[in-house]
Amino acid sequence: MVLFLFYTAPLRFRRYLLLLASYVFYMFWKPVFIFLILTLTAIDYFAGLWIERTLGSRRIWALWVSLAANLGFLGFFKYTNFLIDNVAWIAGVSPATYHLALILPLGISFHTFQSISYVVDVYRGQQKAVHDPIDYALFIAFFPQLVAGPIVRAGEFFGDLWHWRSPTVPEAYQGASLILTGLVKKIVLADQFAAVADGYFNAVASTPGTPAAWSGVAAFAMQIFFDFSGYTDIAIGCALLFGFHFPVNFRRPYLSQSLTEFWSRWHISLSRWLRNYVYIPLGGNRQGSVGTYRNLILTMLIGGLWHGASWNFVIWGGYHGTILAVERALGVKKEEPARSFYFGWLRTLLTFGLVCVGWVFFRAHTLGDSLLTMRRMFTFENGGFLLEKRHIAFMAVALVLALVEERRHLLERLGSAPVWAHAVGVALVLAAVEIFGVTDRSIPFVYFQF
Repeated sequence: MVLFLFYTAPLRFRRYLLLLASYVFYMFWKPVFIFLILTLTAIDYFAGLWIERTLGSRRIWALWVSLAANLGFLGFFKYTNFLIDNVAWIAGVSPATYHLALILPLGISFHTFQSISYVVDVYRGQQKAVHDPIDYALFIAFFPQLVAGPIVRAGEFFGDLWHWRSPTVPEAYQGASLILTGLVKKIVLADQFAAVADGYFNAVASTPGTPAAWSGVAAFAMQIFFDFSGYTDIAIGCALLFGFHFPVNFRRPYLSQSLTEFWSRWHISLSRWLRNYVYIPLGGNRQGSVGTYRNLILTMLIGGLWHGASWNFVIWGGYHGTILAVERALGVKKEEPARSFYFGWLRTLLTFGLVCVGWVFFRAHTLGDSLLTMRRMFTFENGGFLLEKRHIAFMAVALVLALVEERRHLLERLGSAPVWAHAVGVALVLAAVEIFGVTDRSIPFVYFQF
């Protein structure tokens, strides 16, 4: 409906239509939070103008006001109860008495990072301040990526908005193909694995055995990849149909041969954000080896805490940061050719295993569940294997498709495929959803909770 109205409306009204649609979309969750996103939008809009029009050291005050507002709101909604829990634990009292009934606003972790990147870029002189409040409001609230990214930089978005052109026929095909691909990833694949992962992590103590632990963790590894990359495909595809070109956010991360390479392929927009606005301001690699290792670990600790308010996420971030520091010390590059075919596959399997160990802390409800799962993974216990034959088949097919895509980049060329190929693709998607789609229960996207 929005797409139809967008292309039937006069050109000068289209950005107003998109903004209205974005706010209506946002208010479907909790209407009252519209005041939150409007407040942050206004603060950052005026902060950008203040920075541009002010000379000398006073410019930094606008930056601090913006950072305080964005991080203050994010911290209040996301970390207040986490702080209460830890203070109560130190004081030896029950935290339940002091807990606040807070609901996390939709997409707050994503749009605050996007706002921060804009104001910082204006402060650095890398981005001109936006003078039209409608344009800036649309940048923050644009509905395809409002909930779970990708995190788009201002220059990327306004380049398309200010020099807008309708998508070409190949781009329209590409956008529709990405939406269908994301639908398959979510309904056919992610939700199939979610049943296994949820079954295990909702009852860790009563699901003994090393095979159960590894298969439960592997199921979550598959779920979060297909779920998150599926949402990203849908977001990028929807944006493309409106004439906006969002950056790639996933690039076959489970084929990585190191954690360093993994983070150049997984949630790429977040990795880029952490590098530009945390790692480099901390000093990057300009402070010697020890400083570089420290900055890597601190950056990933912040990245872990951004994902969630619990010690599990802090441990997950610190775990990845430590391995990244070790790989940096060993001279591991983002992408380097393996010495042999078999050695390359060995590195890929090892990297996938390391990532799965990290997923334990990411997915488990409590630190106790995490430690119990880890113990079972590395001290052999008899138990059942949770993945069924169809799950193994899905993983095998996905691996083959990933290897083909790594070499042929077929998805990137879908837009130029003939009409009959698109017709066949749509038929296969509908058949897959009908045969394998999980429709008997509602499973939200994993990153909706962040």
